[in-house]
Amino acid sequence: MGNVVVVGAGIAGIQAALDIAAHGIPVHLIEREPTIGGHMAMLDKTFPTNDCSMCILSPKMVDVARHPDITIHTCSEVEKIAGGIGHFRVTIKKHPRYIDESTCTGCGDCILVCPVEVYNHFDAGIGVRKAIYKPHSQAVPDIVIKDPDHCIECGLCYDVCGPGSVKREDSEQELVLDAASIVLSTGYSVFDAQKKPQFGHLSLPDVVTSLELERMINASGPTGGKIRRMSTGKTPESIVFIQCVGSRDMPLGRPYCSCVCCMQAIKNAILIKEKNPAMDVTICYMDIRSYGKGYEEYYERAKALGIRFLRGMPSDILADKNGLILQVENSETSEILMMHPELVVLSVGMGPAESLPDLARRFGIALEETGFVRTMHDALDTTSTLRPGIYVAGTAVAPKDIPDSVASGESAAMRAFRDAFRLRSA
Repeated sequence: MGNVVVVGAGIAGIQAALDIAAHGIPVHLIEREPTIGGHMAMLDKTFPTNDCSMCILSPKMVDVARHPDITIHTCSEVEKIAGGIGHFRVTIKKHPRYIDESTCTGCGDCILVCPVEVYNHFDAGIGVRKAIYKPHSQAVPDIVIKDPDHCIECGLCYDVCGPGSVKREDSEQELVLDAASIVLSTGYSVFDAQKKPQFGHLSLPDVVTSLELERMINASGPTGGKIRRMSTGKTPESIVFIQCVGSRDMPLGRPYCSCVCCMQAIKNAILIKEKNPAMDVTICYMDIRSYGKGYEEYYERAKALGIRFLRGMPSDILADKNGLILQVENSETSEILMMHPELVVLSVGMGPAESLPDLARRFGIALEETGFVRTMHDALDTTSTLRPGIYVAGTAVAPKDIPDSVASGESAAMRAFRDAFRLRSA
């Protein structure tokens, strides 16, 4: 006893695990994906410093993997939970990886010979992966996973694997963990832009989401860091960002601001403009919310680079012979503009993780009307849930940027550590 279970291994969960383990408390870090890192691993740069996202995240991922008091459980989900504070029993289900984790070296020889290619979830659907794969080159743990749904059993991976780590058959495993406290850091899901059909996502190839653009801009992404029109493969001469797609939208039941979309669009617009000074870049917005340290200066930097900020929301996006056409009213001047961008980026908002409602039921905690976890107090205590001993961190409680998610993970870690320390001291 005296252990802590952290559910979700994005940046908030990773920070919570590291802080708890630094005090000598054993941590079980549970992640349903094949690698830890969450959404932050998909990003290119972070605002407002334009630091490399993985340059910040990757050392923390390695620290988690090497820490003697942290046990990582990937491809795993919580099945049920029993008991109470100080004496939780958490049952997790580990999905089959079809790989011997103790012998796989992550060399990638099996990936090279695999003939099957499918869309890659990590690349937001604009890149491909093999039927046996690593989500990305810096995955932790540094081992592959075989996708049985797409594997054609050609046998090449079995033949090329020196240690014989690839399994023909594998099965689910069940593990029961004792815990003094639990940290829930399940992250977020991005808004499905198809729920706004007027913008033509997936029906118009040159309309992409902000997450798809992140993978396009990333040097390790499917396009090698080059901005491309999905219809022609050519570099666009003009780009329009549309803000608040799935945020501040009462009819869709999403009344909240998603916190990061304005700054993410500004960041990506700056990166695009710095690489392509001649490109016409416009951001259509309702309000620019640059609330953090250095954020307003970052906004002013974008304007100085020639990025256009247009206060108005397009009604719809249509295709024409030259690309796309959209109409928007500049609400500051009442001027109606007809725009012809070659690429449109939809800044999709954050929502609760898709697994959160089911997890909340199993954990016996309450959710708000928006679907995020309800905490003890909106302002005074944003970490404790209504069930003692279970704490929440990161974007499971509300939309947050990376610094706020890290701070939230640290706060939850100290609450969880307190419970574990009391149990050990009793």
